[in-house]
Amino acid sequence: MRLSARALVAVLTWGATLLPGGTAHAADTVVETINVWQWNVAGWVMNDGSTTTGMVEAAAASIVNRDADFAAFNELCWSQYVALQDRLKAADWPEGDSFARFATIRETTCDGEPFGIALFSRRQLGIAKKYDLPADGRGGVHKLLCAPLDARPHLRFCTTHITGSEATIGGSNIKTQQLAAVRGHLEDLHDNGDTVLVAGDFNVRPHDERLDNWYASSLDVPNNAGNTGAYRELDDEDPRCPGVGETTVNEVNGDGEPIGVEEPCGQRPKIDLLFVRESAIAGPYTGDALGKGTACGGACSDHRVTIGTVPVRIRL
Repeated sequence: MRLSARALVAVLTWGATLLPGGTAHAADTVVETINVWQWNVAGWVMNDGSTTTGMVEAAAASIVNRDADFAAFNELCWSQYVALQDRLKAADWPEGDSFARFATIRETTCDGEPFGIALFSRRQLGIAKKYDLPADGRGGVHKLLCAPLDARPHLRFCTTHITGSEATIGGSNIKTQQLAAVRGHLEDLHDNGDTVLVAGDFNVRPHDERLDNWYASSLDVPNNAGNTGAYRELDDEDPRCPGVGETTVNEVNGDGEPIGVEEPCGQRPKIDLLFVRESAIAGPYTGDALGKGTACGGACSDHRVTIGTVPVRIRL
């Protein structure tokens, strides 16, 4: 039976915990089971910045129906962000008023309004941090957006949208640079004693060598080997494609161009990922990509909603 994160799991771990700096101290931790929800909604390309296409209603309903504790959005327009807050409040999903954060990637993409990424929390959030990522030369600034729970400051939820560009900038691949920047910020948060869940559109496949220093070495399967990192992705044990998980995109992209199937499992790409540091995981975890959905008179986005459930240890 899956435990709800709304009621704290009554499991306290007492004992020696390796804290930042490598010193063992007696530290109290709590285990919570967290439900994560993520969607790149193509808020401008496929929804024209509108709040009336059906996307806002579908997203809010899915967050509530999936019992999400945290929700992340990529490619969201500001007016859609505001509308989502209204919908979620009307559904009595948040437990307070300070439950949403937004980070602008481009200032005026959505008919003069900001375009960016956002996160939502069932419980009250603390002060968010917005980290700029290396510029991809396309205008705008990609970001990593993170916020802690107000009542649980060592639990942080983050979202990011890695560029789709493969350009070489300053002598190296820009996607590699952005992935390294995000990972560096996550490592800093870990060194602060924080448990971090990060969800977003990474624009790379799980078996891409650029994620080898993300995935933990414990993930060593034919589809995804040679890993040296510290994280697990919540769908990486999916039996349909072990080490990868299932596709998170639809048959065509936002411009109507077909998205083909590929190796290793003969499916369309998986690029929307939910990462948690392996050392924070306190039990079995799961991930899934939902169906295409037709709430917008067809697909609302070229991406699919991605969900995951994971029990994590959190410093008190």
